[in-house]
Amino acid sequence: MYSDVSIIIPAFNEEQNIQKTLILLKENCPDAEVIVIDDGSSDTTAASANQVPGIKLIQHAYNKGYGASLKTGMRKSTRPIIVWFDADGQHRVEDMNAIIEPIRSQGMDATFGRRTKESAFVVRRVPGKWLLKLVSQIIARQKIPDLNCGFRAFRRDIIMRYLHLLPDGFSASATTTLLMLKRNYMTAFVPVMSPKRVGSSTVRMFRDGFRTLSIMFRIMLLFDAFLFFTFFALLQILPAICYSIYMAITFRLGIPVLGSLVIISGTLTFFMGIISSQISQMRQERFESKEVS
Repeated sequence: MYSDVSIIIPAFNEEQNIQKTLILLKENCPDAEVIVIDDGSSDTTAASANQVPGIKLIQHAYNKGYGASLKTGMRKSTRPIIVWFDADGQHRVEDMNAIIEPIRSQGMDATFGRRTKESAFVVRRVPGKWLLKLVSQIIARQKIPDLNCGFRAFRRDIIMRYLHLLPDGFSASATTTLLMLKRNYMTAFVPVMSPKRVGSSTVRMFRDGFRTLSIMFRIMLLFDAFLFFTFFALLQILPAICYSIYMAITFRLGIPVLGSLVIISGTLTFFMGIISSQISQMRQERFESKEVS
């Protein structure tokens, strides 16, 4: 039933969860290719994973990040459908078929988990996730039911074309969601239930608050550089024009030097947006027409 599926599992210090997760996967998806990437864990994650038969274990010499682990696993995968599955117990094996079936039967290129209201969540992360989702919906020009649920599936020949765009950190999920939507691939959001994780999360509030802001800027620059630079150009140009008109009328000395400089600066920012947008499109289209093994 799952002979066409490669399940990629990044794991960092997940000794409490990894073995249980793998046993459930092997019981329910015995013929799937399961690849665990131990991302430089300092505990017994690798040893625990290695005790489960039929698992491919890859170890990073040091911690490279969630996205880097996914890329390592996808490069080693051999099946036509790739599934991302977390090691922390927050994804249910029961939802596996729902994630995969739209790709098999409906011709979808990617499916994303959409966490239901019954799913567990961390209250302190809600404001950051809401802001990131808002920015992403502005970029995508459409509603996104769930931006960064880690439970998702792709056609391998599609996602492998874009590994160069995936960041090494936690924003890999948000990046691939926007990537599939902006490149007009066939996508579906599938309801999944996310239980409360066992153990402590590696996410930290203040560190990851700054990380969320950096993700927002990165996503804006990657997917909508023109909008990003146009916004800042208008922030300079419009006040400068109002100021210049006011000074010219009030003191009758023409357009002030300060106003002229700010208008020029805003105009240069606008043209930077045009150039950046072209570079962004080239990055997104890179390898798109090539077959990726």
